[in-house]
Amino acid sequence: METLRVGIVQQANSTDRSVNVQKSIRAIRTCAQQGASLVVLQELHCGLYFCQTEDTSVFDQGEVIPGPSTEEFGQVAAELGVVLVLSLFEKRAPGLYHNTAVVIEKDGQIAGTYRKMHIPDDPAYYEKFYFTPGDQGFLPISTSVGKLGVLVCWDQWYPEAARLIAMAGAELLIYPTAIGYETSDSAEEQERQFQSWQTIQRGHAIANGLPVISVNRTGFEPDPSGQTAGIQFWGQSFVAGPQGELLMAAPSDQDYTAVVEIDRQRTEDVRRIWPFFRDRRIDAYGELTKRYID
Repeated sequence: METLRVGIVQQANSTDRSVNVQKSIRAIRTCAQQGASLVVLQELHCGLYFCQTEDTSVFDQGEVIPGPSTEEFGQVAAELGVVLVLSLFEKRAPGLYHNTAVVIEKDGQIAGTYRKMHIPDDPAYYEKFYFTPGDQGFLPISTSVGKLGVLVCWDQWYPEAARLIAMAGAELLIYPTAIGYETSDSAEEQERQFQSWQTIQRGHAIANGLPVISVNRTGFEPDPSGQTAGIQFWGQSFVAGPQGELLMAAPSDQDYTAVVEIDRQRTEDVRRIWPFFRDRRIDAYGELTKRYID
């Protein structure tokens, strides 16, 4: 398979899970009709981004894996013959929850999972209250469309995560994401944040010679506590090639579905002219495992 057609689904969500899920499924169908064999959904796509507050009742939204979402989306994957990347609030055990990406194979079965490793704790992003850091490491998930390097949102700021999953054989870097502006920030600060977000991920593409697929949510979601002015998710999902070149960029403020063609041979071609893996000084990087070099 020299080319891979990838569908991205960017959407605004409501409090109604069934409405959100049906919206996602319609978009998946659209992608499949346009020839996509892989479709990526955004972070926590079944509901609102609930981490703006710390509320124990929210844990009721957690679900087991396998469970209702993997069954429902698995049926869609099998019907359409596509591989899906989901993002779910996983209930692993009482009091133990994860932010988990699930890859569904085109036969509807679970190909693998990835539990988000880096967990933020910032105003309006109180994820440490809900999510236990992942314990599966940075390993790609093998599918019929290749080895998928799935990471989640806050992971996208860490070059170590991208490097390790690339070193393990990932053929694509995939980031389901929920990121936006705290609406009281200035326009200048908002633009700096977006540019930083896109730039670092394009840097991961360049450093590892891999395509990057970053799928973000859009829409405004108020802060239930009223402590902040809420989050305006900035959308602008994008796909970059292995030299960081933008292959697709979505708008900021609307639901958006697109299918992007990725030339799989370009990873090999780019790594031949920019052999970063060859030239890494692995004998000199030991101190990267430290928190800080005092």
